[in-house]
Amino acid sequence: MAQALADGGARVVITGRDADRTAEAAESIDAGRGRVRGIAMDVRDERSVADGVRQVLDDLGGLDVLVNNAGIGMRTVNPGFFTEPRGFWEVTPAGFRDVIDTNLTGYFLVAREVVPAFFAAGGGRIVNVSLNQETMVRKGFAPYGPSRAGSEALSRVMAADLREHSVWVNVLLPGGATRTGMIPDDVPEELREQMLDASVMAAPIRWLCSPAADGVTDERVVARDFTEWLSAREAGTPRKR
Repeated sequence: MAQALADGGARVVITGRDADRTAEAAESIDAGRGRVRGIAMDVRDERSVADGVRQVLDDLGGLDVLVNNAGIGMRTVNPGFFTEPRGFWEVTPAGFRDVIDTNLTGYFLVAREVVPAFFAAGGGRIVNVSLNQETMVRKGFAPYGPSRAGSEALSRVMAADLREHSVWVNVLLPGGATRTGMIPDDVPEELREQMLDASVMAAPIRWLCSPAADGVTDERVVARDFTEWLSAREAGTPRKR
């Protein structure tokens, strides 16, 4: 997503807990264009979030879009979750809290810090990244599934709360298992090849950040089906969430 937005001419700041890794990722994405930078920010920590958002606003002089994509997956509580799922009772309380704090509370803390800047600017966009509803309730997927189910409920509340302020809130998800660092290393190669490439998120994130999406809010966009979704929308065809 950062690559797609930077390729479209946007100035992008990415964040991560580890300053060096985040800076390296930003440098790789930027490719010397001066559009992408990385800063250290822990979405679980209110002070870190406040400092990070302040730094972004100072560096960019403002902010148009927040993409909430912080996340840790099942491999943090069960490294073999893909082939050997465990019951929720086998998850440690600390592991459960860490996933919820990152994937759900983190979305809340960052949006809470950014929204005043949107109010001052007269509007803005929030894109909350999620996953398939089937994954939210899949066997062995506590707490990852529930954390993303919560983020979708939070997104709908955000959309309702912010509509009158011209801050548009939407959910974006790949639409299937995607080749990212959340996938265990021991997943068979033939299965990995069937997964979506992360570039599936490029077209929808660019659209959601574009003038074409002005006023679009409380939508759930599946990246895999984005072309069909957009065509149906432009044709005025009723859509299911």
